[in-house]
Amino acid sequence: MSIQTSDPVADLITRIRNAIAVGKTEIRVPTSKLKFAVAEKLQKINYIEKAELEKAEPREILHIVINNEGENARINEITKVSKPGRRVYASVEEIPRVKSGRGTVLISTSKGIMTGQEALKNKLGGEVLVKVW
Repeated sequence: MSIQTSDPVADLITRIRNAIAVGKTEIRVPTSKLKFAVAEKLQKINYIEKAELEKAEPREILHIVINNEGENARINEITKVSKPGRRVYASVEEIPRVKSGRGTVLISTSKGIMTGQEALKNKLGGEVLVKVW
């Protein structure tokens, strides 16, 4: 298995989506700062149970617990918005709403990864990474 990918966030999102589809409660993926930031934000807004780093060689592994045993996943749908071939940027006025406010978007801003609501509050735009609900 190769640990090199052209779009690490898309790889993370796909692994989460596939794990939910087959009923797995946790996954382990090779880590990067961006993947860890996205996973931490998903944990903070309560879409996943836990995201933590595990020591390993040649690099750390990101361990994500999607949901506890016997519970349903909190993620109904998760998609990557901005892709390597077509980046999607949004100013403060253009930040998308997901499912009439029931979902959220993750945006890469100059101050780090934020939800759409946090970006509005801080008056920041950026690259729209992920839609989740």
